[in-house]
Amino acid sequence: MDQQKTDIVIIGECLIELTSNGSLAESSTLNKYFGGDTVTTAVAASRMGGNVSYVTKVGNDGFSEFILSSLQKENIDTSLIKTNDEQNGMYIVANPQNKKELLYYKRKTAATKLNIEDISEDYIKQVKLVYSTGIVQSLSASSRELIRESFRIARENEVITAYDPNYTSCFMSSGDTKELLEEILDYTDIIFLSLKGDAIRLYEVDSVEQIMKHFWDRGVKIVVIKSHIDNGYYTGYNGSISFTEFYNTSKAIDVTASGDVFNGGFLYAITNGYQPNEATKFASVVSGLQTQNYGAIQSIPYLKTVMENMEA
Repeated sequence: MDQQKTDIVIIGECLIELTSNGSLAESSTLNKYFGGDTVTTAVAASRMGGNVSYVTKVGNDGFSEFILSSLQKENIDTSLIKTNDEQNGMYIVANPQNKKELLYYKRKTAATKLNIEDISEDYIKQVKLVYSTGIVQSLSASSRELIRESFRIARENEVITAYDPNYTSCFMSSGDTKELLEEILDYTDIIFLSLKGDAIRLYEVDSVEQIMKHFWDRGVKIVVIKSHIDNGYYTGYNGSISFTEFYNTSKAIDVTASGDVFNGGFLYAITNGYQPNEATKFASVVSGLQTQNYGAIQSIPYLKTVMENMEA
């Protein structure tokens, strides 16, 4: 993929994923894959047919070739990825019956060295959309600066910006997450929120209308709120709010990273001419199908399957 064809640029951290269907205590082998919040979003957008470029740093620790080749097999442009002498981050996930086990190893990883030299202003000007998350901002002071400046440049050049605070107590406090969000909010066009995880915990607001108005007043054009309470997504755009139910939840067996998959489907749809409410409907099918199998990335569907299910 060459630079001229890139529609979506995603800035993030690629992690090594080790998985088991049994408990960690009893498993004798672990399956190797790759993952991370932004990587999952990138793969989802690419499998829909999106032209995606990924920006990160990869550690030269034996996994670098695996990470790069895995991304390339997903038709993701890796030309902006650099290597360094730090280690790659890793997480281990096990899915024994009725219980999920998850461990992260993310200290001093390669991606903490992300900085403003990792993507140029000229590159940003030529794409349709730039996306990242609060987790990426939280990696280091330099990664935080990279996200802020990339969003600023994009906004000033009428390139769409999309962001998910992706608050998780594993990595960040709610106060830090809100600070990171507020730092780039004036440069953000699309924001993805969890009603419980973001709206309530970060802003202490449980009203969809109030949280929509807060972000609209700050200049965010499209607000998408995932609500497990209501079993669906609220999409706010141009002063109106629509609701889309989660897709086929009766068949869901593993919801790992389903929000990141939804984001990828939405970004693809928006950069391909869908209106916001239609993009939500499309992305809900992408995410819903992904939850019907195990594995964050392995279970992401392809465009043909999504379209077949939308027409059914």
